[in-house]
Amino acid sequence: VQLVESGGGLVQAGDSLRLSCARFGRTHDVVAWFRQAPGKEREFVAAISRGTGNTHYSDSVKGRFTISAINPENTVDLQMNSLKPEDTAIYYCAAQPAWHRISIKVLKAYDSWGQGTQVTVSS
Repeated sequence: VQLVESGGGLVQAGDSLRLSCARFGRTHDVVAWFRQAPGKEREFVAAISRGTGNTHYSDSVKGRFTISAINPENTVDLQMNSLKPEDTAIYYCAAQPAWHRISIKVLKAYDSWGQGTQVTVSS
């Protein structure tokens, strides 16, 4: 399944952006956002269980980003506030069938990915 991200762009530090992820399957309970900055490894940002509403965030975005499941549009959005230059990266949406506190942060646990959307935050 190919997920589709939208909503990236170029903003200034302190601004907000909202990313959206669509086309995950009915068997995908967990939808997450990862990001990859130039020269760095892809890292976990946030995840949500569509069934229970449980969420988990990386420490670097906690309090600034909010992940939510939007119905009936059937999307998972990432609201990013108080953006910083270090948030600059390609943001990827990913999905997997089951929620587990450890596996939600693990790239290999996800069986579907999007192509990514660029977020650039200028200082």
